[in-house]
Amino acid sequence: MDDKNSKFQIPTWGWLILSFLAAMLLWFFLSVNPQTARSFPFIPEIIKAIKTVIERGVLAEDFISSMISVVLGFVLGFITAVPVAFLMAWYMPVRNILEPWIQFIRNIPPLAYVPLIVIAAGVGRRPQVIVIWLATFLIMTVTIYQGVRNVDETLIKAARVLGAKDKDIFIKVIFPATTPFILTAVRLGVSVALTTLIAAESTGATAGMGMRIRSFANSFEVAPMLLYIILIGIIGITSEKIIKTLERKLTGWQEKRDV
Repeated sequence: MDDKNSKFQIPTWGWLILSFLAAMLLWFFLSVNPQTARSFPFIPEIIKAIKTVIERGVLAEDFISSMISVVLGFVLGFITAVPVAFLMAWYMPVRNILEPWIQFIRNIPPLAYVPLIVIAAGVGRRPQVIVIWLATFLIMTVTIYQGVRNVDETLIKAARVLGAKDKDIFIKVIFPATTPFILTAVRLGVSVALTTLIAAESTGATAGMGMRIRSFANSFEVAPMLLYIILIGIIGITSEKIIKTLERKLTGWQEKRDV
């Protein structure tokens, strides 16, 4: 019975095709429904929008500008989140001082503190990077912190019995055990960096996908706006696939439940 059922199982690529077709069908329905047609123009209009933004010479400029801000903000967020998360998890005084403020700021939408950052840092790329850095730093710190806290205490005690110092425990025990959480933090950080992009580029930016989306919205150019939204989604899912591939290579030892 199991052999017969296995012959009719849909492969992964088959599910991807079905998912894509379902999405296209929903998109087509929204594009012909009188109530939603204006907000969801279908593929021919998006193709025209591609030609329009290329002719205006803004697509490449916006893409490069946004990616610079996202990469800089994410990298700064990562290199600051890792040590802070490890120190919070390892030393109670650091945890008691920092954790309440991290949790407090994490619940504030980026749009709320963008004006303060602009006043402090001025306009241009700097406030964009600061906003993305802050958003990614907070989510990655919390994720990595939870990973360090979940390390098996038996491994740490065994290392101490063998004479390992804090530095050795960090490098040889905690860091390898926390690698899955670090990679999860990276995935979340990339996602947050992209979702924060529009807020970050409301800081007087002259180029960027987030800035351009707001510009298209103000001029009611729906097709180019939807094009940029789709582009951000493509960037996000591509980043997700790359990080998942890296995760499989670095954490192949980790047992995962197959569904």
